[in-house]
Amino acid sequence: MSELDLIVRGGRVVTGGHVTIADIGVAEGVITALGPNLAAVADHEVDATGMHVFPGGVDSHVHFNDPGRTEWETIAAGSAALAAGGYTCFVDMPLNNLPVTTTAKAFDLKLDAAQRTSILDFGLWGGLVPGNLGHLEELAARGVIGFKAFMCPSGIDEFPACDETVLREGMKRIGDLDSILLVHAEDPAALHPPGGTGWRDYVKSRPPDAEWMAIYQAIALAAETGCRLHIVHVSTKHGIELVDEAHRHGIDVSAETCPHYLLYSSGDLDRLGGVGKCSPPFRTNDDRDGLWRQLADGVLQMIVSDHSPSTLELKQGADFFKLWGGISGCQSTRQLVLWQAQALSIGPATIAAATATNIARRFGLARKGEVAVGFDADLWLADLSVDGIVRREDLLYRNQFSAHEGMPIHGRTAMTMVRGHTAVKDGRVDRTSRGRLIKPER
Repeated sequence: MSELDLIVRGGRVVTGGHVTIADIGVAEGVITALGPNLAAVADHEVDATGMHVFPGGVDSHVHFNDPGRTEWETIAAGSAALAAGGYTCFVDMPLNNLPVTTTAKAFDLKLDAAQRTSILDFGLWGGLVPGNLGHLEELAARGVIGFKAFMCPSGIDEFPACDETVLREGMKRIGDLDSILLVHAEDPAALHPPGGTGWRDYVKSRPPDAEWMAIYQAIALAAETGCRLHIVHVSTKHGIELVDEAHRHGIDVSAETCPHYLLYSSGDLDRLGGVGKCSPPFRTNDDRDGLWRQLADGVLQMIVSDHSPSTLELKQGADFFKLWGGISGCQSTRQLVLWQAQALSIGPATIAAATATNIARRFGLARKGEVAVGFDADLWLADLSVDGIVRREDLLYRNQFSAHEGMPIHGRTAMTMVRGHTAVKDGRVDRTSRGRLIKPER
């Protein structure tokens, strides 16, 4: 009898901060052996010679809008797009689906949709909104990875913002549940009314100090309540500095950024128009470059897509304020940042950590995010000798457009494996496979 189900041979394995040529042995979907020239026998072998073998990506910030707004995106399409980009696990936000995931009943509806259609393993965030404090415990019992709250209007009426009173009480309860709170940090008191209808007016209406003030307030509440805290889609280098300083002073807080803040500055909106609208908006060249320095220095540790799609019609119009704010981009995250990283002499191990390992560790996604014995055989086999561009015809989203179209990318997906099963190979997606719910382990 074969000792293993699968051996991936001879790849440049990217894990633990290093790149080393090794074989990976897999049994029952789990990595059971790792090293050069494994002598074991397997039912199947994959020749990864010349390939980089990354841990499967973990995107903890996607809006797949299913159920309820499936004309914008679906779990089926979104998970396929992620797999094509080297991802094997995602955590779906509690909005913009309908109903929003703020009760156990809503959780069950989304769980059913994901179990029926996701080709990747997945987790679900719960929501913290005014009026649902009594539902937090039942959501935690269902297995949410944590909770998400907005400190300013979310853009979705069904998911209202939390004031300081609700945040404080919510954080007390979430801390007691040994869970974590994610916050969209923009202080509504620091936002400005529209001074016009163009993109410049929009950028001015959401100044960087709105982000800084909200981060400062959220950190203060975390220190007061003892709740673990995570700041989503930080757009400025000073925002990351605030989080890093708090962390060094013993507050349990972390942060993420997104490819669009690493690639663009506000002036790019003149070219992109509505497809580049998001909140917070793109910042300055200095912020963009500063975020890259923080990534290289290990201060910035997480990159997620914040894939927030819509129909193309919702991104078009004369009034920039009325357009949907969100970037479609989850399929391209790794290849986009790998392109820029190589130009900055940032190695693939740093990108592997920022797009998989650090995310899985922070949110308690056991056996995810590393190529190591005892971990799920979630693997991205990437040919880094191939460069290209983001092309609309390659996108697998429900709505095939993205702000990233035409941008250079580094690497081609040769294969994506989820627990040893081939989800993508040479551009072909196995849409019959199904992922499983991941619950947090602290």
